[in-house]
Amino acid sequence: MTPKREECRGDGSRAESLAERITGALVGAAVGDALGGPVEGYSPDQILERHGGRVHGVVGPWNGDAWRTARPIAPYHKGDGHVTDDTLMTHALVRVYATVRDHLDAYAIAGHLVPDLMTTPRWIPELEAEALPLHRLFLAEKWLVARIHYGHADPREAGVGNIVNCGAAMYTAPVGLVNAAHPAGAYAEALDVAGAHQSSYGREAAGVFAAAVAAACAPGATPDAVVAACLSLAKDGTRAAIERVCETAARHTDFESALVPLRAAVAPYDTVGPDYRNPSLGARRPSRLHAIEELPIALGMLLVAGGDYRHAVLGAVNYGRDCDSIATMAGALAGALGSPVPQEWAKTVAEASRLDLHEPARVLTEVTREVFTRDVRRRRAHEAAFAALGGPACSG
Repeated sequence: MTPKREECRGDGSRAESLAERITGALVGAAVGDALGGPVEGYSPDQILERHGGRVHGVVGPWNGDAWRTARPIAPYHKGDGHVTDDTLMTHALVRVYATVRDHLDAYAIAGHLVPDLMTTPRWIPELEAEALPLHRLFLAEKWLVARIHYGHADPREAGVGNIVNCGAAMYTAPVGLVNAAHPAGAYAEALDVAGAHQSSYGREAAGVFAAAVAAACAPGATPDAVVAACLSLAKDGTRAAIERVCETAARHTDFESALVPLRAAVAPYDTVGPDYRNPSLGARRPSRLHAIEELPIALGMLLVAGGDYRHAVLGAVNYGRDCDSIATMAGALAGALGSPVPQEWAKTVAEASRLDLHEPARVLTEVTREVFTRDVRRRRAHEAAFAALGGPACSG
């Protein structure tokens, strides 16, 4: 994609444009999702044994040609470059922004995202068929439809009662992009949006992930700056988990050595427990002391990789457990920082998933510029009103 505008730094190098940041984040998230899908739910040791080494790119289904019937994955074709529900939901949220063309709230989710999931058939790569997106979603995402459409719940409170997981966080990168370079704004908007879907630390993670993406878009941003923005906003167990994981990550420069230490760092905050497919009795229940596992690990892998896309995503993929969502988040952050997504991966994923990975980025870039223009008008109107009330007038 050709950027509309280029900024030059004092050293003569070109800064990443808004279009490039948004493209990097959305394409990066989709590719990370596709790479993590086939090994989701397994441990690093299981991945190592199954693939005869670490995963270094797109791989096939865990059960080979038996993917259609093999439990617990059937009937989904995970692997071969297919994106999962993380990307389907991310693109659905972009479509909501394309309709509303302004900041979103929980009512926008109820009025636009829920109908999109229920009424518009789309190509579902893991089903190799056109179907309603609702038919692919995990139960925690189907909750949106059950509570809002059928239960007529207040959209702002519809997430209460759902299992607490990364379901809302995994698709909030677009919120961070619309609020590019404004982490606090992204955090607040994502908390409102996620209220329709999640509560407790699941909702908090959505806000913090959006803030991380917004921070990654800032000119000159670094992985350390992204983590600092997260820590300045995150609350309770989410903040503690991010701090502990990132302290551990700072001692590593290779994902292989970091796999076990990062899991040990996040374990006290993760409710799922050591066996990912057999969660503990207290798993995914509301708490101020706990956190989802995915976001802290994604931030940790970003630090270990020094912001490099390939290294961060492969670290996330080989971590296992909910690694498609971890790699989605790590990929979005590294892409937003400007680290290039390997073209061979992006091409394979786009073709295998039958998706144009760049079109959502083009649409969201247009919307983001429109929203910023509206924000400036609103801010100036507020400044003028405040000055008329006897407050300090703004210069310029």
